[in-house]
Amino acid sequence: MQGNLNEIDLRSILQLIELGQRTGQLLVKTHNFRNSNQTREEVNRHHHSFCYQPQQYWFVFFLNGQILYCQEGDGTSLRINDYLRHYRVETPLNEIQLASIDPLNIKEYSYLWVLLEQNMINPKVARNIMHSLVYETLFDLLGLHTGSFIFHQSPALTPQLTTWEIAPLVSKIAKQLQHWQQLYPHIQSADQVPILSEMVQLNSSLPAETVNKLKHWADGKTSLRQLARYLNRDILTIAKVIYPYVQQGWLKLVYPSTNIFSINTEELVVEVDYKPRILCIDEVTTIGETIEAILQQQGYEVLTLTNPLESLSFVFQLKPQMIFCNITMPELNGYEICAMLRQSTAFRLVPIIMLSSQDSFIDRVRASMVGATDYLTKPLQNTELLTLVEKYINKQPYIGIHKR
Repeated sequence: MQGNLNEIDLRSILQLIELGQRTGQLLVKTHNFRNSNQTREEVNRHHHSFCYQPQQYWFVFFLNGQILYCQEGDGTSLRINDYLRHYRVETPLNEIQLASIDPLNIKEYSYLWVLLEQNMINPKVARNIMHSLVYETLFDLLGLHTGSFIFHQSPALTPQLTTWEIAPLVSKIAKQLQHWQQLYPHIQSADQVPILSEMVQLNSSLPAETVNKLKHWADGKTSLRQLARYLNRDILTIAKVIYPYVQQGWLKLVYPSTNIFSINTEELVVEVDYKPRILCIDEVTTIGETIEAILQQQGYEVLTLTNPLESLSFVFQLKPQMIFCNITMPELNGYEICAMLRQSTAFRLVPIIMLSSQDSFIDRVRASMVGATDYLTKPLQNTELLTLVEKYINKQPYIGIHKR
C-alpha cells in the first residue's frame, strides 16, 4: 500500500491498517522541492522557504493493527533524553552501553530497551515515554496534508512492551489539532522557541513567581516541543498556557534557525520584520498583479497561482494568512477550491475571499455555503481591498534579533 497524502489522508491510512489488523511499518515522507526549478518559477522567486524546505520522514510500527512505536527520522537519543529529564534520569548511559546498541536496529526503540535492561528506568516509565513519543509523532503526522507514504508488511519490532489501539488515539489527537489551529497565527509550530519580550509589562502585570517561571523556560533555547517533553505534557496544553502571554506581546516565538543561542539577552535588539502572506488563485495574471501592486506597498507579501489544479498542492506549503480565489476558472472553480480547503483543519480559519466580475446575490449565497469568508467584486478598488485585508489579517510581527 502506497500513495500520496493529497489522495488519501493519514487518518484513513491508519484506519485501513487497523481494520486489516496489519503488522509492519508505515513510512511517511514530506515532499522535497529543493531541486525543483519549475516550482521556483511557478510559485514566486522570492519564496525561498518553499523551495528549500528539507524533507522529513517518520516511521510508524504496527502489530496486528495496533501501534507499537513511532520514530521521527533515523532516530536518536535526543527525544528520549528530553523525557528522561522529567524522570530525573540525568546520565542514562555511558559510551560502552551506547555502543552496545545494534546499529541495524531501530535506534530509538533499542535505546529505550537498553535503559530498561540497565534498570535506568522501570517498565511503567518506559511505557509512559513510548506513549508520549507515539502521541507527539501522530500529532505531527495527522497535521500533514502533502507528502507520500508506503506501508510494508514485515515482522513486528521485538521485544515488545505494549501496544496502542489506533482509533482512540487518532480521535483524541484530531480534536487537539482543531484546537491547535485556533492558536494560529500567534503559535504556528511546536518547534518555535519562546523568548521574553516586554519585561517591564511582565513585572508590572504578573506575580513574581509567574515571571520567574517564564524566565526559566523562555530561555531562547527551548522549543515548545521540548517544554512539553520536560514537563511531560502534550504540546497543546503547553501552547494554551503560553498563548495569553504571546497574545499580549510579553512572549515572542521564533524559529530555532534564528541565531540567538550564544547571545547575551541583555544585548539583543528586537526588530519587527514580518510580511503577512496573501495568496491569489486566478488564471488571469493581471488580477494577481493588481492585488500585489496595492498590497505590497502596505507591507504584505502577495503570491499568485494561475493554475487552479496545481494550486491545491502548493497552498498547504505556502501557508498563507489570507486567500483570494476567483469564482470562474476552468477545470476547478473557486467554489470547489474553497470547499476543498475548508475540509482541512489547516484552512478552516484562514480568511478566503471570493472574487467575481459581477455582484450576484446567488454567487454570494453559494460562496457563503462553501465557507467563503467574504466576497469582492472586480475590478478591485484600492480602498475597498485594503479595508477588507485589514479587517481579517492580524499583522502579528515575527522577530529579528541581533546584537547592539
